[in-house]
Amino acid sequence: MNTTSTGASVAAPARDFQVFDAGNVLLQSGRTFRNMTLAYKTFGVLNADKSNVIVYPTSYSAQHYDTQFMVGEGAALDSSKYFIIIPNLFGNGLSSSPSNTPWPDVGSRYPNVTCFDAVHVQRRMLKQLWGIDKVALVYGWSMGAMQAYHWAALFPDAVERIAVLCGAARCAPHNHVFIEGVKHALMADPAFRDGVFTERPVRGFRAMARCYASWALSQTFYRDEMWRTLGATSLEDYLVSFWEANYARRDASDLLAQFWTWQHGDISANSVYGGDFSKALAGIRAKTLLMPGDQDLYFQVEDNRLEMQHLQHAELHPIPSAWGHRAGHPMNSPQDRAFIETRVRALLAS
Repeated sequence: MNTTSTGASVAAPARDFQVFDAGNVLLQSGRTFRNMTLAYKTFGVLNADKSNVIVYPTSYSAQHYDTQFMVGEGAALDSSKYFIIIPNLFGNGLSSSPSNTPWPDVGSRYPNVTCFDAVHVQRRMLKQLWGIDKVALVYGWSMGAMQAYHWAALFPDAVERIAVLCGAARCAPHNHVFIEGVKHALMADPAFRDGVFTERPVRGFRAMARCYASWALSQTFYRDEMWRTLGATSLEDYLVSFWEANYARRDASDLLAQFWTWQHGDISANSVYGGDFSKALAGIRAKTLLMPGDQDLYFQVEDNRLEMQHLQHAELHPIPSAWGHRAGHPMNSPQDRAFIETRVRALLAS
């Protein structure tokens, strides 16, 4: 069992990953994250010329256990052909996070990490551990897609392709407001005082989960009672068993830290592009596959369509799905997975 910073005991999956010790990392904020660690898992074998590398960053609150179902022999992310690396995003409880960072960098003193910071550590890991200078594909969903965009904008000579699933190059204003809602539902718990959770915020987890559930799936999903395909016996059963249970697995401070990273996601918010978003998009040389969910409520098709105006080599293929934002994470939708994998295979073959 593991104990979270809020005092709760949760069952930990068997460890099947490695840890890269990044040392002391100077962050965009000017803070130094001391003894920073990046948890990762690999699949497949690196070939002789190191041309078969796929980087697959994790999404909000996810650990590699939650996303690795997309990897396997015969899948688009084919572990018999490619060397696939899943770096766990900082704040997810495996890589450096509020729940595992020691004093004095705890509570409100935790040094927040941007996507810019995260992908720089990921790239350094690839270079130091395997001597990898170029990747064939960066593939990501949601916050993983934001990291894919950062890889392409910040290391244009090192990235051949990116697949952006239900993601964007920056957090849109409405997306920011959506996060404000679910974030403040969690912080409204009486256990949150002076910027710190003093105990496990049970009511906060429940409120956050129910707010999030209304955004992550589409109106069609709920109208057609598609939650029944997951084995839920009622709408209330679905909200409790799937949403409340999902976020209660995580440490509340970790969830807030990743919300911060998400809201500050912007490929132009750095000294390379100086806030010029159009310039950052135009600087991407990678072949870019944009696959928003056509019923996604917070990473919208229109965001990607606007980005297309400045990208050099991009295709837009909205996923026709009632699964909303979760269309890009097709654990329970074989049809969506087939749509995604067909286009990712074509991207890799290009």
